[in-house]
Amino acid sequence: MLTYVFDNSDTPLYEQVYKHIKSDIISGILSPNEKLPSKRSFARNNGISTITIQNAYDQLISEGYVFTVPKKGYYVANINEMSRVPAGTSIKLDIKVPEKPAKFRFDLSNNKTNPDNFPFSIWAKLLRETMSERSRELMEVSPTGGIYELRVAIADYLKSFRGMLVDPDQIVIGAGTEYLYGLLIQILGKDKKYCIENPGYKKLAQIYKQYHIECGFADIDDSGISVDSLHRSGADIAHISPNHHFPTGITMPANRRYEVLAWANEEAGRYIIEDDYDSEFRANGKPLPTLFSIDACEKVIYMNTFSKSLTPTIRISYMILPVHLANIFYSRLSFYSCTVSNFEQYTLASFIDRGYFEKHINRMRLYYIRQRKRLISCIENSSLKDKCEIIENKSGLHFLLRLRTDIPDEVLKEKMKESGIKIQSLSEFYLSDEGAKEHYFIINYSNIDLNKFTQVSEIICSLICEE
Repeated sequence: MLTYVFDNSDTPLYEQVYKHIKSDIISGILSPNEKLPSKRSFARNNGISTITIQNAYDQLISEGYVFTVPKKGYYVANINEMSRVPAGTSIKLDIKVPEKPAKFRFDLSNNKTNPDNFPFSIWAKLLRETMSERSRELMEVSPTGGIYELRVAIADYLKSFRGMLVDPDQIVIGAGTEYLYGLLIQILGKDKKYCIENPGYKKLAQIYKQYHIECGFADIDDSGISVDSLHRSGADIAHISPNHHFPTGITMPANRRYEVLAWANEEAGRYIIEDDYDSEFRANGKPLPTLFSIDACEKVIYMNTFSKSLTPTIRISYMILPVHLANIFYSRLSFYSCTVSNFEQYTLASFIDRGYFEKHINRMRLYYIRQRKRLISCIENSSLKDKCEIIENKSGLHFLLRLRTDIPDEVLKEKMKESGIKIQSLSEFYLSDEGAKEHYFIINYSNIDLNKFTQVSEIICSLICEE
């Protein structure tokens, strides 16, 4: 008769019985085809209920360790051919996982959100309300484009903040812009040639490459992407950020915007992907009108994200499709499930609807304006002042710092790295070796520690003076 000792832990009693029998079967104490005690005798011998034994036997049967013979009882299954991992063994495969980024004393490339600035208490309150009041909706499958309440909230916000008239059904929600790029490729077609700005966000080229898309580039000038360069590229799709170009910070003027729209209208298959990644953070006046809002021919696909306005880890982005592309999306790709959880979608919808998002943006805009002013003042009052030039257009969360030096960017970056400073140069964002501007460095100030920057400026100054 099987006799076991059970403890008073939080583990249910039936689970303890199941584990004991399973262990005896795996170790060979109980042999294949050996008959197990009946439920009544097993329960009586161990001083527990027959229901507990029944639950344990049922679990063992479902996993294949035990089988039943009608009117005869329970028997140990033959598990000799069952794949088992011996106790105490481990596994280590030769997988080349990317190493964690090295830590630096001073990181001028960090564009993450300072945890102190995220509205945790409000978010937690809205999440609790969502779970309490929307339990049924949370368990339903989200529509392909995202829950309607969030799409309505975004449409209302864009109408009041950006002057954009958008039907909620034009909006598609996704977990990050990378996922949305994949949807766009399926909508527009892999036979199109895509074009990104040079210099520009290199990750875009990597994404398009993974989809086996032909991807070229077009140079930018002081007004943004060059239309002549667009023509030379032979592109069908132009991926641009007109309101605040990364990394140069250039804002495209109105006349160039209409020139780019005219380029798109020259041929039926041309489109513009307008990436408006940090449009909320403009220091002076309201954000400039989007290309989407002045496009009368359904040529612009608008994309934005909550990564800059809230936090990169929230992973909620959206795109707005022209009407005819929205119809294509729903006719061809409606089998896709939305990649953002309902919990986050409903919480964000409430966050926007109740005005918390607008208040947060206003608070963060003021914070970043002060942050930038303090940082620039710190530079202007340091020994670095006469050895640099600050280039900024009072928009977004970064500016350029041109250093007066002849040291090549890669050499200077390596010296800074040895001194514990991480920084990105403008030249590393060029997609060709021709025309790359040297000695321009990107200063991200969204999460910079201003108390340490004086020391940073002194180190940079000393490195420059070594030449």
